[in-house]
Amino acid sequence: MSLFRLPGWIHQHLYPGRTYENLSEQEILDLKQRLSGFGHNSPDVSVMIPAWNEQDNIFRALSSLASNQTKYKVEIVVINNNSTDATQELLDKLGVVSYFQPEQGITHARQMGLNKAKGKYHLCADSDTLYPPHWIDTMVAPLTRDNGVVGVYGRYGFIPSPGEGRFLFFFYEKLTGLLIRLRKKNQEFVNVLGFNMGFITANGRNGSGFAVVQARKFDNARGEDYVEESEDGRMAVSLMKQGQLKLVTDNKARVFTSSRRITSEGGLLKSFSAKAKLHMNRMSEYLRSRKS
Repeated sequence: MSLFRLPGWIHQHLYPGRTYENLSEQEILDLKQRLSGFGHNSPDVSVMIPAWNEQDNIFRALSSLASNQTKYKVEIVVINNNSTDATQELLDKLGVVSYFQPEQGITHARQMGLNKAKGKYHLCADSDTLYPPHWIDTMVAPLTRDNGVVGVYGRYGFIPSPGEGRFLFFFYEKLTGLLIRLRKKNQEFVNVLGFNMGFITANGRNGSGFAVVQARKFDNARGEDYVEESEDGRMAVSLMKQGQLKLVTDNKARVFTSSRRITSEGGLLKSFSAKAKLHMNRMSEYLRSRKS
C-alpha cells in the first residue's frame, strides 16, 4: 500500500457520489443483509454510534462495520440525536437498532449509548468514520487479557474529499502520531477520541460516564462555540482512575474518518498551523516529569 493512498479495504465502503436519496434498493437490501449478523440480543460487544443528521454518511460507516470479521457476538446500535433529516428512515430500512435522544449534543448521545449497551465490551464509533475488517476483535483483545487494561484507543487517518489527494494528510497524521506519543506520559486522556475507543462497559458506567459541563456539537470545529472539554476525554479520565489505557497501534485498528472538520476549520494548512501552535504552547505539560 502506498503511504499516500487509502488502504484497499476502504474502497467498497466509499459509495462514490452516493447520498441516501440515490442509494439503490439493491444497495440497501445488500447492506441490510450484511448488518443482520450484528444484532445480537445478548452480545459480547456493543458498538455504539451517535448520529445527528447523517443520512448521507452513516451507511458508509455501517457498511464498514458490517464487513468486520469477528469471533464475538456483536450488537451495532445507533443513537439518533434529534436528527431532522432521513437518518431514522434509513436506519429503519436497514433494520438497525436505534434509540432517539432528544437532548442535543454528542455527550448526551454517547451517554445514552452507554446506558443502553448490552455487551461486556463497549466500542465507540462515529457516523462519518470507516472501520477496518478486524477492528472489533483488535480493539477488544487488550480488554480480555485481565492485565489491568480497562480502556483502549486507536490511531486514525483522514479520507480526503473527492478530487483531493492524501499527500498533505499524511504529514498531518504524522504530526498527530507524534503528539499522541508525547501526551501518553502525562495527558493520555487527550489522546482518546470517541470515533476509535473502547472500554469494559462496567468500568465505563462507574463514575460520571460521558458527562461534561457543556455538551459539544458534533463537528466541534474551532470557532465561537468551540467546547474545550470533551466527553471522550472525560470518560478516559474516569477509566484511568480504575486501570490502564492501551494505545492499540496495530493497523487493524486504524480507522479513517471524514476530513469535514478540517474543512470547517478553514482547510488542511490552517488546521495544521493551529494544531502545531496549540501543542507547542503545551509542550512543557507533555514533557514534564510526572509527580508521584
